Amino acid sequence: MPRIDRYILRQLLVSLFAVTVGLAALVWLTQSLRFIELVLDRGLSLAVFVELTSLMLPSFFAVILPITTFVVALFCYIRLAADRELVVMRAAGLSQWRLSRPVLALALLSTLLCYGLNLWLVPISHTAFRTWQYEIRNQMAAILLQEGVFSSVGGDLTVYARRRDRDGTLHGILVHDARDRGNPVTILAEAGRIASTPQGPRVTLINGVRQQVERVAPPAGSPPGTPATSRLSSLSFAENTVDLARATRSEETRNRDSRERSLDELFNPDPAERLPQRDIDKYRAEGHQRLSAPLTAISFAMVALAVSLTGGFRRHGGALRIAAGVLIVVGLLALGLAVGNLAAKRPTLIPLIWLHAIAPGLVAAWWVAGAPGVPRRAPRRPQPSAGFAGTAPGAESAVQGGRSGVTAMGRA
Repeated sequence: MPRIDRYILRQLLVSLFAVTVGLAALVWLTQSLRFIELVLDRGLSLAVFVELTSLMLPSFFAVILPITTFVVALFCYIRLAADRELVVMRAAGLSQWRLSRPVLALALLSTLLCYGLNLWLVPISHTAFRTWQYEIRNQMAAILLQEGVFSSVGGDLTVYARRRDRDGTLHGILVHDARDRGNPVTILAEAGRIASTPQGPRVTLINGVRQQVERVAPPAGSPPGTPATSRLSSLSFAENTVDLARATRSEETRNRDSRERSLDELFNPDPAERLPQRDIDKYRAEGHQRLSAPLTAISFAMVALAVSLTGGFRRHGGALRIAAGVLIVVGLLALGLAVGNLAAKRPTLIPLIWLHAIAPGLVAAWWVAGAPGVPRRAPRRPQPSAGFAGTAPGAESAVQGGRSGVTAMGRA
């Protein structure tokens, strides 16, 4: 590799590493704030918190890497132009594509990394993340209960505790259990305590009342169409046990979301799952997005080259070029979100996903090449100087000869 390419590529790689890691750390910090309460208020260990939140990093890198490739390429080449280094390189005979080689090498590296993340690491990490969430909801349900808050354990069990002691004892407990469809149960208890068992967490209630609404079928001999009636039954108890793990048992057979599935599962879902057509269309759109999204790294890099390498040299033109490049990429990102949502609903629009990933790069490459095929204005011919306007060619020559003679006499 020539020395100039190594010089530019070294700057690009160092900047890409710093910007990508810094931006990923910022996104990780903002996203992990929703889990910090599990550590501060609910007793979750710091190791579990770090492991849980670190599983989100691969998906962050897969999204951030094309954007940071554009940012690094744009700012590095704008800086080279501001330091007159691009002027010197062009004066040495380097063409536009010769100057573009380091950025293209960087974009190719980013594309390969994105493919590795999208096709392998992101599904694994997202599956592990969802597994941790399931374990926290079921095996660590005691952590989710907070005093003075109606805590939802699963989708159909709600627990409220007025006060919680340091040893974990709960006071003033209300449990609303709607797991039995049509026969909801409400339990009020003075105190209780949560214990972990091999089958999952259970709460033991002391001195309470169990109220249940039961549907009673109409008596025999009633006219047809007689609706069933409801009856409230109340039972006082000294001790009762409620199984919290059953609240989310239905999620053991839940369908995995699209980010947990491999590429083969997205394009060829198992018929035994009996997925609705809406989910099948969504999975296929997700598969095409996984294959096409890494190509945006090359397209964004080409946009950066089109903005920073084209146009005339200007002493203070960097800010305008940076603003133009940023606006173009922000518009492409917004368009990508819209195209992805439309393709998930209408499979006939899936080719737009590939068009969005490839077309900007092709247009930018055409622009870097000088926009061939676009008619250009002929350069203006230089106008004669004002001193000889309207003078015949012979007279002009005579005047010039007279001036040269006067100059020679002066020298003598």
